[in-house]
Amino acid sequence: MKSIVENKAYAFALRIIKAYKYLSQEQREFILSKQVLRSGTAIGALTREAEHAQSKADFINKMNIALKEANETEYWLMLLKDSEYIDEKTFISIHKDCDELIRLLVSIVKTSKENHGNK
Repeated sequence: MKSIVENKAYAFALRIIKAYKYLSQEQREFILSKQVLRSGTAIGALTREAEHAQSKADFINKMNIALKEANETEYWLMLLKDSEYIDEKTFISIHKDCDELIRLLVSIVKTSKENHGNK
């Protein structure tokens, strides 16, 4: 059974892929959309990788990188909204999912570091 963060990251990646298709095909925007595609899909890939981490430190590292990718994705989404490639309604919807992933990853990293430090 996949973890909550893995399931949410996968669903988010699918949304990002659909957004990329829209941005590149309909809006003819290729630079920002490629950036958000890369970082937005990396979150799930990293959480999946962490599933088979070699150590607790490796797990923390992969989840921390996933957090950085989620934070970067938020940045690209804000740029897409502020440059009017995506509307406010779309931004709010996808940003909510991104923010939820960031919060989950912050919690996982923080808890994992605390537990790792207690050993």
